[in-house]
Amino acid sequence: MTEAPAVEDIVAPYRRTGQLSGRCLCGAVRIEIDGDYIAAVGACHCLMCQRWNGMLFGSFVATAAHVTVTGDVTRHASSSFSERAFCTACGSHIWLRNIDPEETEIELFPGLFEGAKDFVLLSEIYSDRAPHYVTLAGDHRRKTRADYEARNPFVEGDAT
Repeated sequence: MTEAPAVEDIVAPYRRTGQLSGRCLCGAVRIEIDGDYIAAVGACHCLMCQRWNGMLFGSFVATAAHVTVTGDVTRHASSSFSERAFCTACGSHIWLRNIDPEETEIELFPGLFEGAKDFVLLSEIYSDRAPHYVTLAGDHRRKTRADYEARNPFVEGDAT
């Protein structure tokens, strides 16, 4: 039986260092990345993400210290360990992040960044929770709710 590849081996081809500029729908919030990020998207179909996005959640990861956000954002503590933020003016979703001060990464929405249009879909979690109208094609990693929560017991993605 072969072991699954380590996460670092999977993301290594997509590691980038550089600049990306993004903005919300109305332009009141601007996001600048000047440093490290992963040029690949992860998708989530848990009920919490479906409720927040109306469909599915897709994000890419950047080093939080290399991200500057200007403009008014509203933060929502969506769990005991994470927050989600959106533009106060237009409601565009900006980030999801772990609030642990030791956390170095932030998840950002690729649709805010024109430079992210060529990012690949790298992974999909809660794949067994995907609505029939959302089928993501391609050869990417997929994990069911059971698979994901077995490795992340603190996550309550389908909590009501």
